[in-house]
Amino acid sequence: MSNRSLPFLTPDMLMRAYSIGVFPMADSAEGNELRWFDPPIRALIPLDDAFHVSRRLRKTIRQKPYQVTLNKAFGDVIRACAAPSEGRETTWINRQIVNLYSSLHYRGQAHSIEVWESNTLIGGLYGVSLGSAFFGESMFSRRTDASKIALVYLVTLLRRCGFTLLDTQFQTEHLTQFGTFEITRANYHHFLKIAAKNPTELKQIKTDEWDYLAGVAGIADAGAGVVLHPVTHKS
Repeated sequence: MSNRSLPFLTPDMLMRAYSIGVFPMADSAEGNELRWFDPPIRALIPLDDAFHVSRRLRKTIRQKPYQVTLNKAFGDVIRACAAPSEGRETTWINRQIVNLYSSLHYRGQAHSIEVWESNTLIGGLYGVSLGSAFFGESMFSRRTDASKIALVYLVTLLRRCGFTLLDTQFQTEHLTQFGTFEITRANYHHFLKIAAKNPTELKQIKTDEWDYLAGVAGIADAGAGVVLHPVTHKS
């Protein structure tokens, strides 16, 4: 972590920071300054068979209560992540963060997963892609399991597209249920360096492909967890 404030940051500077394992956060949604973070311990979501989806959540996904899309409403998702909600009265996403990551989205470097109930956005997440690494930034939920469903489909999609690293920055109680684990900064930088040099594209898919992807990932199976590949190594 650095106490150095960032009065001005460009999309190119931001992507360079990600390539060396550093990311910015604001002190608050109302704050005007950004600060660099490079945590000594980094949390990753596994993209192999360590990724876990509970039996209850698998059942919910099989019932198809919501529609899931990719990159359909990035601006709405990041603004929803920035907004206060029950249990999260303040966030670290200020106007500069919204503008910066929206610029990355227009460049094809930031992406969103949306969860819809009819035509209403009720959950989702956004993050940044670089090589075969994906950096999850934030998620929100306005219905039970909406953000969890977004995460499951993100992992499924990353697997399908050949990603090897899913960075969630910090460990949280919400993410531990999916098998999130921690590694040292040095190990993280090692895996990031490899992933950043591995060209991978997060491709747009048709809505009717989600069922196929879910089946490939094992979400519809009755086993103890979802089996996903390729690899994210724990050290």
